[in-house]
Amino acid sequence: MQNLTSVTFFSFTKNKFWAFKQMGIAPFLLDNVKGLLFFKFLGTGGGKGFSLWPDFSTYAFMGVWEHKKDYENFILQNPVFSQYQKRATTQRDLILTSVKSHGKWSGINPFQKSETTISEVASTKKAVVITRATLNWSRLISFWRSVPAASKAIEKARGIQYYKGIGEWPFIQQATISIWDDFDAVNSFAYKGKDHASIVKKTIQKKWYKEDLFSRFYLVSDKTSSLNS
Repeated sequence: MQNLTSVTFFSFTKNKFWAFKQMGIAPFLLDNVKGLLFFKFLGTGGGKGFSLWPDFSTYAFMGVWEHKKDYENFILQNPVFSQYQKRATTQRDLILTSVKSHGKWSGINPFQKSETTISEVASTKKAVVITRATLNWSRLISFWRSVPAASKAIEKARGIQYYKGIGEWPFIQQATISIWDDFDAVNSFAYKGKDHASIVKKTIQKKWYKEDLFSRFYLVSDKTSSLNS
């Protein structure tokens, strides 16, 4: 059975301090959730997506689920999730199926490889990429100096539809999620773009990361709902 990955963004016009506090509280409240194999509560970057300055109005929850029904029961019944829904202004739910993933997140690779190949879905599904890294303390200044160039590179990439920086801890544990027209657009950016190639080269040379992960998915659904807050 193919696992399901969910990424839910909550935006806040009020209750921002409450949402900020949940980053330290909510992870300890999800004990023994049926079918939840891996999860992270995530802050987001300001500006156009990836920034040293956080976006205090937007937070995310990412989960890897054994079955779709487990995810559906969670968003309808879990009290932690319900508190977010009561206080947030909007909720955006991305449902993803993993196609290919390598590297580690908190010591494991949580995204199960799909039996479906990229070529089989490239013409019909939007592509999603999640990258994640824990930075080496001694390389923080070097990394953050290069962030503006990375942001500009992806902003002007062909086929990019959405881009957001996400992360568990400011400055140290950083990730990105991006939505693309298709995997051809992803490949063009990753393997043909000079700007991206330069960033990858710096990553290796300067040893920015002590743990990293790169994962590709196809987008099953993307739904945004207005909430009463």
